[in-house]
Amino acid sequence: MSESAPRPVDRHLFAGFLRQHRGAAVAVAGWSLLEAVPALASGLLVAAALDRGFLAGRPAEGFLWIGLLGAAMVFRALMTRTLTPWLGRLVEPLRDELVTAVAAGAVHRAAAGARDTAGAGVARLAVQVETVRALVSALLRSARQLGVSLLMAFVGLAALSAPVAAATLPPVLLTLLLCVPRLRVLARRQRRQLRAEEALTAAAGETFDGIRDVVACGARDRVADDLSARITDHRDAVRAVARTASANTLLVSLGSHLPLLVLLLAAPRLLDRGALSVGELLGATSYLISGVAPALRSLVAVLGSWGVQLATVLGRLSRSTAPARRVPARTPGPDIPARHEPARAPGPDASARPPRSPDLSLVDVGYAYGPGAAPVIDGLSLDLPAGSHLTVVGPSGAGKSTLTTLLAGLAAPDDGRLTLGGVPVTEVDRAWLHREVTLIPQEAYVFTGTVRDNLRYLNPRARDADLLASAEAVGARALVDRLGGLDTPVGLDGPPLSSGERQLVALARAHVSPASVVLLDEACCHLDPAAEERAERAFAARGTTLVVVAHRISSALRAPRVLVLDGERTAIGTHAQLLGESPLYADLVGHWVAAGTP
Repeated sequence: MSESAPRPVDRHLFAGFLRQHRGAAVAVAGWSLLEAVPALASGLLVAAALDRGFLAGRPAEGFLWIGLLGAAMVFRALMTRTLTPWLGRLVEPLRDELVTAVAAGAVHRAAAGARDTAGAGVARLAVQVETVRALVSALLRSARQLGVSLLMAFVGLAALSAPVAAATLPPVLLTLLLCVPRLRVLARRQRRQLRAEEALTAAAGETFDGIRDVVACGARDRVADDLSARITDHRDAVRAVARTASANTLLVSLGSHLPLLVLLLAAPRLLDRGALSVGELLGATSYLISGVAPALRSLVAVLGSWGVQLATVLGRLSRSTAPARRVPARTPGPDIPARHEPARAPGPDASARPPRSPDLSLVDVGYAYGPGAAPVIDGLSLDLPAGSHLTVVGPSGAGKSTLTTLLAGLAAPDDGRLTLGGVPVTEVDRAWLHREVTLIPQEAYVFTGTVRDNLRYLNPRARDADLLASAEAVGARALVDRLGGLDTPVGLDGPPLSSGERQLVALARAHVSPASVVLLDEACCHLDPAAEERAERAFAARGTTLVVVAHRISSALRAPRVLVLDGERTAIGTHAQLLGESPLYADLVGHWVAAGTP
């Protein structure tokens, strides 16, 4: 790991953090000992009140000892109040370190070309950081207090009666020893539950995002079965966690009552031998009932819930913030801000050069999202001469959007060769790429500023006449007029725009750009069929190389060539050829027609 790389969140973080904040840690430990004074003195004071006061015929002295016990409780409240700010001095810096580690890890992984740094993933990590903060705060408040109280109760019990302490300590230690492996089992099962929950969330999100493709391809039953299987996995994982937690609760309940049972069985003999007085017996009982038993039950319960959750979440953060292996750096796409890019891209190189033409060529191209993952695109060969028009169809998850990402130069293929004008994508001059290739995704971006700012984003020197002409060509002129013209604020400063209106703005922006290659990744899905046709014909009429990821069958009918993308069943040809040669294409067309999608 380089010196500039972020430190992963691992089990050594707390040790290093405590060394860095040694003063606050020592203060917390010291105030915790003072806070535990009642737990240490309660049994001794009860025994003194009985043996030296009430049973000795001196009730005033007995009340004095009881009064001291009450004063100890007040002292404990004061110590807790003093201790609380010191806990904050540990928790908040720890949160800051975790946020820094997560943010730095995401930046380093993005810079290294990792494919798992999407905004949703970073947002999930931020939520997990807040979870760690809450869990650490809860553990410092509860587990710390319970652990110190349990220790002090046994110290007081040993000071009161060594034989009683010797008889009751082994059951408590045995309970703790038996609980440790059970907590490890619980941690494993909670990790499995977290993985199942993440898998279910991801699958549900992908399904809902691609619901139109699911319906169009008649894949509802298959998708429903897949989601049902993931729901079942999550249910089984939750039940496994519940069973383990219940078994731990039963074990601790038995272990917390066993010391009291041992004391009651041994009490007659100890009393007869004079090894234990009545006051010491009640004091020892007080330690076990009000100190040891509840502290043991609560401590194991807290560690079994918050502690295991903390270990699980820290493990996830550790893997998420570890630096990725170095791959070529990513570069913002022409129509997508850097923060929205999902894939890695080749970085600038000293040998970068502008292509001779906007011709695109793919030879045996393969691409997968992550090491060991199944290829999304595998062995694809395709030629797109300048000015050609291609429509891409296929079931959800076939790699249609991934193909546009590769064609835009936002990602480099894992296998095969992808060239732009004869130049490998890894060597293309980035300035040429930004100028000549425009990708419009399904979710179009409208930036805060004026309509003019948005339309000439890719062509800052465009004249107002050019902007209005492009808006007219793609069918956005009526929108511009309705908004009040080119000077109207949009984005955060303007009126809300529908999804279709945002797509019209993005289409006009791409049309006025100097791009010679335009990639429409379902960029007209929120428009009606007539508006979609107008936009596609506008780009085809300007001689642009046009690649359209189809949302409707009409897009395939307008294109001279259609690419059916689906692994080994990938095929390319005209609409008529594919109806006879590609069962998948015929099936897709049939579902489109049956669904009434023009």
